[in-house]
Amino acid sequence: MWSRRSSRLSAITAADRAIGTERAAVSHILDAAQVPRDGVVVVHSAFSGLSRDGFRAEAFIDALVERLRHGTLLMPAMTWRNVTPAAPDWDERQTRSHVGILTEIFRTRYAETRSIHPTHSVSALGPAARELVADHQRDDTPCSPRSPWGRLAACNAYILLLGIGFETCTALHHAEEMVAPALYLKPPAEAVSYRCVARDGAVFSVRMRHHLRLNRDFPQYDGRLERQGKLATGTLGATRWRLVSARTLIDDSLANLRARPDAHIAAIGP
Repeated sequence: MWSRRSSRLSAITAADRAIGTERAAVSHILDAAQVPRDGVVVVHSAFSGLSRDGFRAEAFIDALVERLRHGTLLMPAMTWRNVTPAAPDWDERQTRSHVGILTEIFRTRYAETRSIHPTHSVSALGPAARELVADHQRDDTPCSPRSPWGRLAACNAYILLLGIGFETCTALHHAEEMVAPALYLKPPAEAVSYRCVARDGAVFSVRMRHHLRLNRDFPQYDGRLERQGKLATGTLGATRWRLVSARTLIDDSLANLRARPDAHIAAIGP
């Protein structure tokens, strides 16, 4: 990984912007963190701040696709606000992602596949796309070992948090499911059945246990990883980005929870 000295990077320069805003920004981030050009990158994003600074969502995705033209790009396509026990139907093509404009543009205009899952699906493009999203529907938890979230560490993926922090990092739920499912998931008896339709028309019945709604302390991983020199950070305009190896994050969160299973539950103040 990168050294602690290089883990905090300055804002992208005006000269970089003149070359090509989005392409320069993507190169600035991925090259600084030494992400290989044939690597796997999952992007969590909030694009409003970047938009205010003149970045364009579709051009930003174009730059990511170009930089990873030999690799694989993934984005969450979450639907847990739209697909619920009261509205249990999910469609790979039609059900919109609710986690930001970048994810919805990527899902509809770029992705070649999407994992079959009613609440925590992932859209993907690239050589490893189909392998990473296969079988998501087979387990009864959202971030199981067979989900894309559970497979990130094994494929040496990187997680980019663009304009948001670890509070949105879905891979941390995978660690919870592995170490302390009784603390973080509803019991098996409360699993909900969903009807999922794939793009080829295949229909899957997916029975799923929901995550408990807890006040989670995911932002603790900012400090934990920075202290270890394993978190790359920087800014694009006024927007902060973070990038970490998925294996590093998952290994650290597993160790954290094994030492104290309730480590992800934030203390409630007086």
